[in-house]
Formats: sequence, structure tokens, C-alpha cells
Amino acid sequence: MGGDHGPAVVIPALMMVATRRPDIRFVIYGREELVRPELAKFPKLAEVSEFFHCEIAVRMDDKPSQALRHGRWKSSMWKAVEAVKSGAADACVSAGNTGALMAMSKFCLRTMATIDRPAIAALWPTLRGESVVLDVGATIGADAHQLIDFAILGTGMARSVFGVSRPSVGLLNVGVEEIKGQEEVKEAGRMLREANMASMNYHGFVEGDDIGKGVVDVVVTEGFAGNIALKTAEGTVRQIGGYLRAAMSRTLMARIGYLFAKGAFDRLREKMDVGRSNGGVFLGLNGIVVKSHGGADSDGFAAAIELGYDMVRNNLLDRIEADLDLFHARNPHAQTSRKSDVVSDAKE
Repeated sequence: MGGDHGPAVVIPALMMVATRRPDIRFVIYGREELVRPELAKFPKLAEVSEFFHCEIAVRMDDKPSQALRHGRWKSSMWKAVEAVKSGAADACVSAGNTGALMAMSKFCLRTMATIDRPAIAALWPTLRGESVVLDVGATIGADAHQLIDFAILGTGMARSVFGVSRPSVGLLNVGVEEIKGQEEVKEAGRMLREANMASMNYHGFVEGDDIGKGVVDVVVTEGFAGNIALKTAEGTVRQIGGYLRAAMSRTLMARIGYLFAKGAFDRLREKMDVGRSNGGVFLGLNGIVVKSHGGADSDGFAAAIELGYDMVRNNLLDRIEADLDLFHARNPHAQTSRKSDVVSDAKE
């Protein structure tokens, strides 16, 4: 029910994925008067789907606390997340209100045992392919232990999605030199280097321009910087697209030149298409939740569904739990200091 277009985008996306992934099944939650007419257009989709009417749909401008308080038991968003908790679904995908989806997911699924806060991870197009970037908006500000958590979470996602046995990981910083950056980032770098985890190749610090270069498989930062980087990249893509359209239509010779280079421009457009990497994953929860961009078209929403599908198929949660257990077994002081910080915060 969420996003800019609701069922008119979501239902065709389900049909696309059902065609490409014959083993997939869907559980759909929404308002019957809006979903049923769309679903009726795809009889084959109805054969592999269950639909449940919900009285409430969380609005895009609802505050997370409002959505959690008033829509917890009846909303389509809550029902979708709850399906993951009960085992009725393996993953939840929504284009709805991000804050509400995160609040409901945290409340319903809870965070993993050693995780303080979840992160939103995004797939980022790069010159070498794609990278995982996290956190892009869930946690504003993060200490060294939380950054390490994000590194482990991102590593698990990279192993599941990219099929890389030992992904390279970098901490986003204002410089690559060890003396630069906030103390939290420098401490996290030291601890990751000393941990020398078998599932992770810690690269060191990376700068903003290294993200697009694809220097590492996983880029770790806190949510404030990560969200600004993501929105800046999306805006830059649209800006470059506008420049190209204006340049190609300026003169007759430019239009003729475009016709000769159309194939190259089509490949460029495909590379720059944000929808192809659509889907922010809520990592650190006891379940898989994927947040689609609200403005995504059917192709974009289908990409978000297939991202969730791939993470289920490749046992993302089991990989993350194994990596977390291994890290804390080798670094018991990390969990002890974390608990001390929580007690200190509670007293304050």
C-alpha cells in the first residue's frame, strides 16, 4: 500500500518476479478495494499468492510512533512484518513509510542478541559492480562497537548477495590516514584490524569518492553521513541525466550524434538507473525486511523483492549470527564494555 503508486506498481512487480522465480510465493496485505482489481489483471499471480484484507494502511506522512501505536495490530505493514516473525513469510518487502517500517520491525522482530541498533544497508552501483553501504539512515551517530556490528552485518550481506567468501570492508572517513577522523571511527578500525576475522578482509579507511570506485565490497558509516551520501549520489545521477538530455537535444548535429551513440547511452542509463539497485535492507533484526524506494517503478520494486529472495536463499541470517558469535568469542571484552556503556546510559 505504500510508496508513490501503491498496488499499481507492487502487483505488476510481483508478476515479474513470479515469472523469473517459479519457486516463489507471495502473501499480500492491503486494502481489498484497491488490491483486488490489480490482482485480477494477473490470474497466474493469484495462483501463487494469498491475499489478506487489512483495514488500515500506514500513510507516508505518519510519525513512526503514531503508526506503531494506532496501526500495530490492523495495518498491512504490521501484518507483513508479523508474517516474518510467525514464519508465514521468509522476508517482508515494503515501499511504505521508512520510519514506521523500522519501528514496527524492531518492535516485532527484535534485534539479534549482540546487536544494539539495526542498520539500513543499500546496494551501491560502482565502477567495479556493486558495493554494500551501511548505515544509510537507521542509526544517527554510532560508537566503535556499533560500527563493528555494521561491518559484520554488511559482510554477511555481501557474502550472501555477491557470493564473495571474504568481502573487503572499509570504514568511511575524512581521510585514509590512521590519524584522521573521529575517535569512534579510529577505535573501530583498530579493533577490526586486530580481530583479523576469517570472513572479512578489513581494508582500512576509505573516503567518499572511493564508494563509487568500488574500492571495497562493504562501506561502513553511521546513518547521518550514510544517508547524506546516498541522497547526494541519487541527486547527482539525476543531475547528470538532465545535463545529457539537454546536450543531446541542443542542436541538429547533437541529435544525429545521439542516434549513432544510442547503444552506448542506453548502457549508461542502465548503469545509472537507481531502480536497478533498489532495496534498503534492515540488518541486525531476527528477520529479513527490505525497504523499497517510495518512488520505485515496477522494475525497481521487483529488484527489491529479488534482493530479499537472494538473502533468504543464501541464508543471510545464519551467516550473520555465525560471524557475530565468532567475533564475540574472540573478543569477549567488546561485549563487556558494551554492557557497561548501556548501564552508564541507563543511569544518566
